[in-house]
Amino acid sequence: MTAPTLTHAPATVHDALTARTLKESLVSVLGEPQRTRLAQDLAAVETQGPAALDARFPAAGRHYGRGPLPGWADWHVEDGVRTLLLTRLPLEGEELAAQAAARYGDGDAAERRGVLRALPFLAIGAAGLPLTDDALRTNDTRLIAAALGPYARTHLDQYRWRQAVLKCLFTGIPLRTVAGLRDRADAELARMALGFAAERRAASRTVPADLWLVATPEH
Repeated sequence: MTAPTLTHAPATVHDALTARTLKESLVSVLGEPQRTRLAQDLAAVETQGPAALDARFPAAGRHYGRGPLPGWADWHVEDGVRTLLLTRLPLEGEELAAQAAARYGDGDAAERRGVLRALPFLAIGAAGLPLTDDALRTNDTRLIAAALGPYARTHLDQYRWRQAVLKCLFTGIPLRTVAGLRDRADAELARMALGFAAERRAASRTVPADLWLVATPEH
């Protein structure tokens, strides 16, 4: 008798505790009517699937607010809402990644940022990398910064990760926004950063003050 083949859901980058902390932080800044609405919206996505996102995902900023999310550096309230909405989809793997890609492709900059913020909470494994790659090709500093969060730290290969860090230096994005910078910085990135600094000095241009984070001797 042949044993059944076991299939495992793709892993998320963040664990359940981090997801719960995000929801608690979000709920803490919402008024009672917004909390009720959020519970209804999440339940609708769980039961109705992707169709329930069509109106709810774009309207997150309008219904819940666009201000900062306490305890989550550089996050906005609408990012938290969009993340929770995506996590409630009854999908995983390629199907879930396809839904995230659809919201990214059809969305404005804020919606795209929300998808990028959500990636480490989704059970998609490395299937979200095309979205990260797309964001890193843009010149939108909001998207670049969002793309270099925990998802990229876990899934982006070292070559592309180095190029992305260098792009932060070019575009003025603070290196503190790059998840895993201390752990992933290496000698090759230090060489690239020092070369960048030399070019800036030769052109009489300012060198970013935080360049030392990746261009130190230990690297």
